[in-house]
Amino acid sequence: MRDNHPDRIVRHRMAVLRHAEEVTGNVAATCRYFGISRPTFYTWAKRFDLEGPDGLKERSRAPKSHPQATPTEVVGKIIHLRQTYHFGPAKISMYLKRYHDITVSQSGVWRILKRLDLNRLPSSQRYKCHERRWKRYECQRSLKSGPFSACEF
Repeated sequence: MRDNHPDRIVRHRMAVLRHAEEVTGNVAATCRYFGISRPTFYTWAKRFDLEGPDGLKERSRAPKSHPQATPTEVVGKIIHLRQTYHFGPAKISMYLKRYHDITVSQSGVWRILKRLDLNRLPSSQRYKCHERRWKRYECQRSLKSGPFSACEF
């Protein structure tokens, strides 16, 4: 149950605990009725006994530690290469491997750039298609005398 109203979540969980205690007296029947698992019920009951109604609030599900996270020094180098030289993920990965002996995959570099909103270069620094880099000027050629008779310089 993902809801943005913490009071509603607490009231729902209190109702589940009260239902098991007062109405059925049976945890399994209550869990079937509300569509929750028994371990979830016992987790809520334990939290309620320890902390009261505050223990029934929604908690963060994010892990407390990230042991495989890219070190901040490497992220700093990736940011520097992107902002200074406008390298893409493949070139950043190759550069870090060759000159710093740091192995980060291309997709890992891209995810770091994406997380920091650096995955798109400004339009003035993006690669432009060969046809759009410059506009070729061609003047109309007439049958009059001289090759530049239609174009005035």
